Amino acid sequence: MASNDPIANALSMLPAGSFLMTSAYDGKRAGQVVRSVQVCSEVPTLICVAARKGHSISPLIRDSHAFVICVLSPEDAGMLRRFDREWAPDEIGDAFDALPVEVLASGAPALKRAMASIDCQVVRHFDLEADHELYIGQPIKARTRAS
Repeated sequence: MASNDPIANALSMLPAGSFLMTSAYDGKRAGQVVRSVQVCSEVPTLICVAARKGHSISPLIRDSHAFVICVLSPEDAGMLRRFDREWAPDEIGDAFDALPVEVLASGAPALKRAMASIDCQVVRHFDLEADHELYIGQPIKARTRAS
């Protein structure tokens, strides 16, 4: 539905989706739903991810220098509910328990049910004066459901 705000109307035309960003370090794993992932360079191939600040995944990415982006199916509402909030591993346990996951390269969990998974090495992190921070990652391994 169009609004009277031309900026909001223009922004609504940008690509959007549901992605799960994961990371692992020193036996700890975390995941966060992110809605903004895009290719930001072709040579070398780099992707940019906007992630909410203050999530428990941030120190894992900082220490491991890696993350995985899992492309979720629009019908996968269960994964969206499971990871669209802060998961307290000390109180509840590992959010990935009982989920089929695999490790591609970095050690971060990749959901087997994801349409695609992209394992990335962090090449840059931007801490913005905003509610999100940006991670720039260079893909080191990927898989699609068919591969």
